[in-house]
Amino acid sequence: MSRIKVGVIGLGSISEMHIQGYLRNPDAELIAVTDMNEDRARKKAEELNIPHYYTDYHEMLRNKEVDAVSICTWNNTHAEIAIAALEAGKNVLIEKPLCRTMEEARSIEACAKRYPNQFLQIGYVRRFGTNTQVLKRFIDNGELGDIYYSKASCLRVLGNPGGWFADKERSGGGPLIDIGVHVIDLCWYLMGKPKVKSVSGNTYHKLGNRSNVEFKSFYKAADYDAKQNTVEDLANALIRFDNGASLLVDVSFSLYAKKEEVRVSLHGNKGGAEIEPALEIFTEKNNIMLNSTPQIDHLTFDFENGFQNEINHFIACIQGKEQNIAPVEDGVEIMKILTGVYESSKQQTEIHFD
Repeated sequence: MSRIKVGVIGLGSISEMHIQGYLRNPDAELIAVTDMNEDRARKKAEELNIPHYYTDYHEMLRNKEVDAVSICTWNNTHAEIAIAALEAGKNVLIEKPLCRTMEEARSIEACAKRYPNQFLQIGYVRRFGTNTQVLKRFIDNGELGDIYYSKASCLRVLGNPGGWFADKERSGGGPLIDIGVHVIDLCWYLMGKPKVKSVSGNTYHKLGNRSNVEFKSFYKAADYDAKQNTVEDLANALIRFDNGASLLVDVSFSLYAKKEEVRVSLHGNKGGAEIEPALEIFTEKNNIMLNSTPQIDHLTFDFENGFQNEINHFIACIQGKEQNIAPVEDGVEIMKILTGVYESSKQQTEIHFD
């Protein structure tokens, strides 16, 4: 079978993980890149001997050599590019989040259904981490039993990236839609993807981007502007599912707290587990409470390996070798949760879904 020829749209920081993933996959061939900044697109093409570079993604999609694309652009462009790519006959990998709104999510889903011969995957990269894959094996074998509760925190003391991340029009929101989507999806996926029943959430705009803080570094977007910020600092939510399970979550870009923290746990009627900051499984044997630590290479999320696994899965699915574990339907359900939190905070009431 010939190699899958791929183009990457958007050359911001996250695109490098996609690019390196394709370069390391023997069944993929990176033949095109696109970025609004022509100089950046040209330099990347020259650096990696990529034959085609563009400033307009429509031009890339007209290239009949391109079999598949990674969309690594601002969130407000995900829907239009994904739909255009599907209509052009391309397979699509969309960076998380799927988009910004439920309307956009439904549009992508409808388009994907119109083109069943094209393949669409969402970049929920934590599904591909070693710790996730190991814990899922335990869950699938019934070790935790019926998972009825999970809890996720992803808290930054200082970590508003600024730029487009801090511009609600382009991003759709702040920490909830940027980093919260990772831990929410991780819990939901491991809980068996139950249908969301209701969301009660809060968002807070209290601290801004805290650009006044000195002697503590943090990631800044390429278009960082200390004066610009229209997204929340903190979001929290209680999410209820139709099987009676619940998920409690809080995420922040900026918060007066002791330290940055990522902590994710799941709890069932036979056992529990903490997957971040390190995988540990809690059970009961012989009337004794027992904590077990798997002997694996990566107990916490292995960023580079996770992205490589995600890219490998995308290519394998296109080839028909694997079944998609991150389809568009999952993206729609996660967007229902994210937009539900924002709407609940706006209305100051619980949001219910049919």
